[in-house]
Amino acid sequence: MSLYEIPITKLSGIGEKRAALFRKLGIETVGNMISFYPRDYECWSDVTPIADAVPGERCVVRARVATPVNQTRLPGGRLMCKLRIGDDTGFLNLVYFNNRYISSMLRFGEEYLFMGKVAYDRYGRQMVSPEHRVAADADAITPIYNLTAGLNNHIMVRAAKEALSMLPDVLRDPLPYDILNRYQLCPLSYALQNIHFPSDMQAMEKARHRLVFEELLTLNLGMRMMKSRSQEDTAIHMPTDFTPEFVERLPFTLTGAQQRAVSECVADMRDKPSPMNRLIQGDVGSGKTAVCAALCYHTVKNGFQAAFMAPTEILAQQHFENFEKMFADTGMHIELLTGSMTAAEKRHARERIESGESDIVIGTHALLSESTVFRSLGCAITDEQHRFGVAQRARLASKGDHPHVLVLSATPIPRTLGLIIYGDLDITVIDELPPGRTPIETYFIGTDKRDRALGFVKKQVDEGRQAYIVCPLVEEGEGDLELQNANDYAAELMLGVFKDYPVGILHGKMKAKEKEKVMAQFASGEIAILVSTTVVEVGVDVKNATVMMVENADRFGLSTLHQLRGRVGRGKHKSYCILVSDHKGENTEQRLTTMCRTENGFEIADMDLKMRGPGDFFGNRQHGLPQLSIADFSDTETLAQSQEAAEFLLKISPDLSDDAMRLLRAKIKQLFRTTENTMN
Repeated sequence: MSLYEIPITKLSGIGEKRAALFRKLGIETVGNMISFYPRDYECWSDVTPIADAVPGERCVVRARVATPVNQTRLPGGRLMCKLRIGDDTGFLNLVYFNNRYISSMLRFGEEYLFMGKVAYDRYGRQMVSPEHRVAADADAITPIYNLTAGLNNHIMVRAAKEALSMLPDVLRDPLPYDILNRYQLCPLSYALQNIHFPSDMQAMEKARHRLVFEELLTLNLGMRMMKSRSQEDTAIHMPTDFTPEFVERLPFTLTGAQQRAVSECVADMRDKPSPMNRLIQGDVGSGKTAVCAALCYHTVKNGFQAAFMAPTEILAQQHFENFEKMFADTGMHIELLTGSMTAAEKRHARERIESGESDIVIGTHALLSESTVFRSLGCAITDEQHRFGVAQRARLASKGDHPHVLVLSATPIPRTLGLIIYGDLDITVIDELPPGRTPIETYFIGTDKRDRALGFVKKQVDEGRQAYIVCPLVEEGEGDLELQNANDYAAELMLGVFKDYPVGILHGKMKAKEKEKVMAQFASGEIAILVSTTVVEVGVDVKNATVMMVENADRFGLSTLHQLRGRVGRGKHKSYCILVSDHKGENTEQRLTTMCRTENGFEIADMDLKMRGPGDFFGNRQHGLPQLSIADFSDTETLAQSQEAAEFLLKISPDLSDDAMRLLRAKIKQLFRTTENTMN
């Protein structure tokens, strides 16, 4: 029986009540406990002499108990225990509160290790309630686990030890020998033992590298196999290329990058027996929508319907209006379907979609509803891919008989990450902006120049323009109180410098309809200045907005700042981005001056990955990807090795059916078990 089939209650000391706490951490089985890796380690071997202990810093001292434990009762009944310890360099007072067992745990004259923060008071150096262990355990390394209320680290350590003891004596390794040898990876049994209870930190690093490699390899293979499974034959054939006919209708000329994107997609739709499964990745304002319109025209003229799913209602409305203009006089019917429409409006729209009267359907998640039925869906497009998961993309595609799938992303992703995030897609990059786009002037200033910047915003508004002011927080209690929060800042601006101007506020805690209303008011010009959190990152196209001012800019990743900056500079007026921060760190200075130096989203994304890791590309969750246990996408060297290994294995066995890869295939199923796209 697999350890992933043995419930956590089989471990000693874990009954149903405690098992419920383990389940909060995602640990339901013994196997889950083994793959619940430590977040950190405590090493007791780095000993500091008492005389060298720095006040306020955590350290380990090795000392003998120099006095018996003295117990006293404090007002209110609290018990205080005091004793003195010493080494060759000096003495240290220890203080414990409400610990009646400490006198039996620390014996006079014995030597122990003590870990805690040293402080100074009028009686000298002291530690309050330090951890301790016998001196013989100086070389031991203690794993530190993520916890939940009701579980302490001691319980987790004990559970991990017992779970590891249940591993078989001979543990079959899912990685083929060729891979272990080629990349000099340690065996699985060594890795599992030393990731939890390493003999030394070098052994831990060796174990960690092996487990990270395995997880990234598993993810790589899983995504690539999903891609191969999508290569089923499609009944949707589009033999005639109608895009030249559509391009002639446009009042502008497509850029070379746009033309290349259209031709690559049309080639997929016309020449391949399997459906197109492609990502168009382009910077803000690179013209992805025009490419989609050309492909929708091509689809409809070949006798099929096209669907275009946007992440918000206001974006769907904007695309709908743009498409109606582009498709005027073509005889094609453009349909809008969103959640806020009345029941009757949605019913009539769905009737037209099912009958085939609607040629191009633009909407939000309402497109995914079971009651939305297409007569002949030929092309399914999702806008702003990072807002939709793999499963949602698949649900839209399921509305047709293996339709062509196109996804869009305005978030530049470094190639190493792109191969993982979009491993199931072919990738087209639009790396050219349409002519006439005025560069956005970007400035990095301290808070001492904020009033001057607000005066500049006021001047722009007086000239008829509009502005965004972005803050990292919504309200107090969410983080550092020093950060400017949107609610208070908006109130301050309304009562102060902008008291005679219409100011709006937008943040993620507002209801969807409230957000849509505010953005609609900003788009129409009713609101001149919009104070917002990053929820505005994917927002309506307001060509009249010319200033993006970002407070506490050091708290945002470069990719987020780049997306925010892309909200302005979309019209004919000169636009500006003002980054406000008093953070003096070299890292911050380098990051924010990069924003002032370049508007190249891919260059910015590469620097963001190097300096901040991958979090800014994913948010709190890798959208559409399985949750990883130990791998970190910022480890680009291991990521590249895992991609190389995946290609090597798939050349040997494209479906991993070789018996030597049976366990690896099981690992893929296990990793993808939490997604709706589980392996067959």
